[in-house]
Amino acid sequence: MSSEEELKEFSLSKDQKLEEPVPKLESKSSESESESRGGGGVVIEDDDRPLLKSSDNSSSEKTLVTTNLSPIPPTHPSITAENIRELEKKFAAYVRKDVYGTMGRGELPLIEKFLLGIACVTIVPIRVIVGLVLLLFYYLICRLLTLRIIPNQEEDGQEDYAHMIGWRRIVIVQCGRFLSRAMLFNFGFYWINETNRSNSTGLEKLQTETEDKQQSQESERPGAIISNHVSYLDILYHMSSSFPSFVAKRSVAKLPLVGLISKCLGCVYVQRESKSSESKGVSGVVTERVLEAHQDNLAPMMMLFPEGTTTNGDYLLPFKTGAFLSKAPVLPVILRYPYQRFSPAWDTISGVRHVILLLCQFVNHIEVVRLPVYYPSEQEKEDPKLYASNVRKLMACEGNLVLSDIGLAEKRVYHAALNGFLGES
Repeated sequence: MSSEEELKEFSLSKDQKLEEPVPKLESKSSESESESRGGGGVVIEDDDRPLLKSSDNSSSEKTLVTTNLSPIPPTHPSITAENIRELEKKFAAYVRKDVYGTMGRGELPLIEKFLLGIACVTIVPIRVIVGLVLLLFYYLICRLLTLRIIPNQEEDGQEDYAHMIGWRRIVIVQCGRFLSRAMLFNFGFYWINETNRSNSTGLEKLQTETEDKQQSQESERPGAIISNHVSYLDILYHMSSSFPSFVAKRSVAKLPLVGLISKCLGCVYVQRESKSSESKGVSGVVTERVLEAHQDNLAPMMMLFPEGTTTNGDYLLPFKTGAFLSKAPVLPVILRYPYQRFSPAWDTISGVRHVILLLCQFVNHIEVVRLPVYYPSEQEKEDPKLYASNVRKLMACEGNLVLSDIGLAEKRVYHAALNGFLGES
């Protein structure tokens, strides 16, 4: 069966059902295509239609965790719990496991509905107002401090205020870190459990040949922070921690309030529609910025999500190599969001529904594990795929994450299937 036929089979209309188990999917899209579309961590999910392949080697399939299923809407009598289970086995990295169920539409107990109702008329309005005040306040700070300042501009139209020096830059960074932490506090993240691991067993196993070199390179600054991607909340945490630069859509630069803030962060903007041969491409810009951060202590650090999309927080997807092309050392950071009722992971749920349910939780939790700076060996410098793979294995080992072979293409298939099954309730 061709890949297009498989994709059509999964993207079922609301009145169809699955009669056969979902075949295992492997993410085998071209590496060069993924690099040219975002390099080391573009979180914008608008790539071209993917090519999917089925696998006949069932013995190599990993055991994946299934979850409690949300009730199937009565408007779809042909959809069975077994259909959903098959999807959850194949796309386990994207399955929500909280009490709100798949797509946040699970049947809730009466007490849960009562608590949500109370929160919606009390804590939610307060948090929305405080959040808007914090955002507006920081925008005014950025606007005031960038008056009569010419932004740093590059050939491909990139511009930012992150290369300012002096007291203006210090105020922007320190205020940004403080207000980002205040925003997390407003969202219920009152405490952040941070762990710094200076002596890592996994790191020693993966870098035995560079042990001596590390001792002489301890003072070197990493070129980028590498993190797993679970939610949009990841950005707020990293802003509060190190105030790095991110990769974002070019349209973000034109958004009210957020646009100026993104320029002060020094974001690398993606122009996916541009096919100009003169453009460096996202990977080229990211590589230059990573090298700059590595060599210049005053340059903004790059923050990259090499998975390219979010997961439910229990898995680690394959890494794109764009973050590792510069051959500079990186700082791996692992984020986890422990929960009892609502998972802050942004998967299989609309943005509005996710924000409302998040604001309804009185307390939310985040755990952070900072690993030692990873210095690539000579072999890893010559092979970005090996470099990316070794960093990924290290993060999975230290963060107790499950390695998954699926990617953004399979995520789209899963979401399309869920929308077909549960689009109407």
